[in-house]
Amino acid sequence: MINGQIFRDMVLSAANAIDNEKEKINSLNVFPVPDGDTGINMSLTMQSAKKNLASFDGDLSRCADLVASSLLRGARGNSGVILSLFFRGMAKELKGLSEAGTAEMARSFKNGVDSAYKAVRHPTEGTILTVMRLSAEAALENAETNEDMLTFFECVLATAEDALAKTPELLPVLKQAKVVDAGGKGFITIFDGMLSVLRGDGIVRQIQSDDKTEQAASFDEFKTEDIKFSYCTECIVEKKKDITDADIDAFSKVVGTAGDSDVFVDDTDIIKIHVHTNDPGKVLSAALLCGPLITIKVENMKLQHTNVIEKQASENGKETIAAPEKKYGFVSVAAGAGLCSVFRDLGADVIVEGGQTMNPSTEDIISAINKTPSETVYVLPNNKNIYMAAKQAAEIIEDKSVVVIRTKSVPQGIAAMLAFDESEDVDENTKNMIEAKDRILTASITFAARDSVFENNQIREGQHLGLVNGEVKYVENGCGECMDKIADDLAGYSCITVFYGSDITEAEAEEMCDHIRAKLPEDTEIILINGGQPVYYYLISAE
Repeated sequence: MINGQIFRDMVLSAANAIDNEKEKINSLNVFPVPDGDTGINMSLTMQSAKKNLASFDGDLSRCADLVASSLLRGARGNSGVILSLFFRGMAKELKGLSEAGTAEMARSFKNGVDSAYKAVRHPTEGTILTVMRLSAEAALENAETNEDMLTFFECVLATAEDALAKTPELLPVLKQAKVVDAGGKGFITIFDGMLSVLRGDGIVRQIQSDDKTEQAASFDEFKTEDIKFSYCTECIVEKKKDITDADIDAFSKVVGTAGDSDVFVDDTDIIKIHVHTNDPGKVLSAALLCGPLITIKVENMKLQHTNVIEKQASENGKETIAAPEKKYGFVSVAAGAGLCSVFRDLGADVIVEGGQTMNPSTEDIISAINKTPSETVYVLPNNKNIYMAAKQAAEIIEDKSVVVIRTKSVPQGIAAMLAFDESEDVDENTKNMIEAKDRILTASITFAARDSVFENNQIREGQHLGLVNGEVKYVENGCGECMDKIADDLAGYSCITVFYGSDITEAEAEEMCDHIRAKLPEDTEIILINGGQPVYYYLISAE
């Protein structure tokens, strides 16, 4: 049976295992650009759980909830978000259990897969989702006849490895590059790390250990003579399916007026409260109106002379939410001093630094939203690999209205902001911003981080890649050759903006603009801006 302590060790082991292997997993990441960040994203996601588990001591349900919550807030990139949703689905299935056998674990895997698939608008087979799904199916089948946890996990891992080996047959780009899916490999690495604990080998040792730990806040200790209300009352409520905001608000008001030292935590599936009161019955009766009680604790502090130390609170580290000073605000993701300056000039309140190869986490975006002093916050991810983290942040935020515009590039984000009209309502602005960003053609020039294959042609590390609307279209040996090819795609557009990156001088950028001018009509407007962005030598917006 797996209890809270075993599960904690399994997650710690998994976090170390993925961190040890992140560079190898990065090397498998070839689509759409060989930029290599899947291993980093998955490792950083798992490290967020590791930080919160150092002093954990509780049952399986609470451990799974803590892991799910930590991963959700620390998720980076699509692979990290998908991974967090898998553990979140597991936590929902394991809720209320002090320990679990093979049948319960199998059902939690299935629920994890369902949660991940539901969050992806267009699931692609041959990715981490496929490896997860086939593993869960094997788990359900194996659990019917097998109660030995070690054998069960080894069977599921074998299925996952077989599924990973077949990903190139499902996703042609993997077959061309002769690699397996990076996300799927990361998932197996995590699973293998968990299995190390069940095998009796202990927690996988982190090769490059990070001794930094994040201390969790606790409630103050109270001396007996200072207690005005006798009963320390705590409970966790499992939310009923038809619970409303009014139900939660009513319960919150009961707790808030029952005594002192009150804490009210409204999480996704549960409500946790703590209050010092002289009438615990009133509090618990109000709790039952919101759903069944998972745990209850009532202590007479005066009689027992106890000092109450509250458990880890989900509010720990929660930032102060900026008061709304205006109707609309903007959060934009960008990297490079020039690009950040452009967004600020257009009215962005908070810039989240990030982009390709350095995806901000869900928590980073939540923090930026909370700092934005407006009733409604528009979020511009400006990268398709950041969109899921932005959507996850929007779902978590409760104190502000959040609208995520699915901008896949910086030029799309700029176009969206230019289309904004403060006098219009949210629906009209959202419509106009989406239409504006969809009219933009985005081109860029970057480099291959590793050898790969593109349309049956070998890509060598360091070659220049020309992308049009996010897809690799040209592979050349020099920047000029790439720009010549991209110039043909810009025909028919009247205004071209070229942002040059941190590795490019102004003179070099002017020379590249000459390549464009030579192929376009004389009346085409070409604007050159120092974007200062990393990774991309040039970002080009055409409208």
